Amino acid sequence: MRGVLMYAPGDVRVEEREDPKIVEPTDAVIRVSATCICGSDLWPYRGIEPLYTQPQVMGHEYIGVVEQVGDEVRNIKVGDFVVGSFVASDNTCEICQAGYQSRCIHNVMVGASGTQAQLARIPLADGTLVATPGQPDEDLIPSLLAASDVLGTGWFAAVAAEAGPGKTIAVVGDGAVGLSAILAAKQLGAERVIAFSRHPERQALAREFGATDIIEERGDDGAAKVKELTGGYGAHGVVEAVGTEESMWQAIHATRPGGYVGYVGVTHGVKLDGLELFFTGVHLHGGPAPVRRFLPELIQLIWDRKIDPGKVFDLTLPLDQAAEGYKAMDERRATKVLLTP
Repeated sequence: MRGVLMYAPGDVRVEEREDPKIVEPTDAVIRVSATCICGSDLWPYRGIEPLYTQPQVMGHEYIGVVEQVGDEVRNIKVGDFVVGSFVASDNTCEICQAGYQSRCIHNVMVGASGTQAQLARIPLADGTLVATPGQPDEDLIPSLLAASDVLGTGWFAAVAAEAGPGKTIAVVGDGAVGLSAILAAKQLGAERVIAFSRHPERQALAREFGATDIIEERGDDGAAKVKELTGGYGAHGVVEAVGTEESMWQAIHATRPGGYVGYVGVTHGVKLDGLELFFTGVHLHGGPAPVRRFLPELIQLIWDRKIDPGKVFDLTLPLDQAAEGYKAMDERRATKVLLTP
C-alpha cells in the first residue's frame, strides 16, 4: 500500500509500505476512504517536536470500510463504514465509562499505525470504531472525517468550557479545531460566540459556524477586548485551541472569575505561574479529547445533515501529493487538507 512517511522536518514522502495485518485479536484493518493532515502534524514538520522514529509513519484521522477483524471483535464487522478516534480505547474501563476514553488505561495512539495511508490497523476496534447507519453519500465524507478528530476535539473543548444557553464563549485559535469549537458552542446553545481570528476566510467560516463577534487582537490585548465586549466580566468560558503559552494566558485572562477554560491545543513550552493562576479563579479542563465519547452523537448530526463540519477542509489532494498538503498548511495557504487514498 501507499503511505506517508516523514523523514525529517519538512521532508514528507509517500512510499510503498507493508500492508497492515491483524496483530491482536481485538484489531481491525480498514481500507481508508479519506484521511487528512492535522495541525499537530506540523509540530514535527517544523522541527518543534522530535520524530519518534526516522522515518515516522504519519496520520491519526481516518474513516473507511472494515476489511478484516480479529477473532475477539464483536461489535464491528467486515463491510461496515466506520469512524474512529485518534486514540484507541476499550470503552469499558472505569476511565472510559466516565467519558475520558482518550485516557483509557489500555489506550493506544492510532498515529503509531499511520492512517495517512490506503489501509490502517485499528487497535481495540470494538471500543474505538463507530459504524455509520449505512454507506454514506460522497458529500458526507469530509464531515465524517472531521468527526474523527477536529470536530470531536472542538466539541470536547466547548463542553469543557461549559458552553450552553445564556453563555458567552470565546475561542482562541482559528484553525480547524477552533472553528469546530465555534460550531460546537453554537450547537450547545451558547448565546454569544467570540472568535479570535485575523484571517478573512477563517473569519467568514467562523461566522457561518455561529460566531457573533470577531476579535483580531491577541494576547493581553485580545483578552482585554473580550472583557470590553462583556461589560468588564470576561467570557463564561474560553476554548484554547493553539497550545502556546501566549494562547493559554490569553484564554485564562479572557475568562471571568469562576469561568472555564477548555484547553485542547497540544502544549509546547507552556509554563503557568502558580500565583498568577491562583488569583484568576478559573477552572482549567482539557487535554487529549475523548472523541469516542461524542462520536455516536456527532455521526448522527452529520448523517441528518444538521451540521456540516467538513467545511473546515479547504484543500483536497490525492495521497501521493501529501507533501504539498503539508506545505500548504505550514504556509497557511490551507486551513486543513483532506487526502484521498
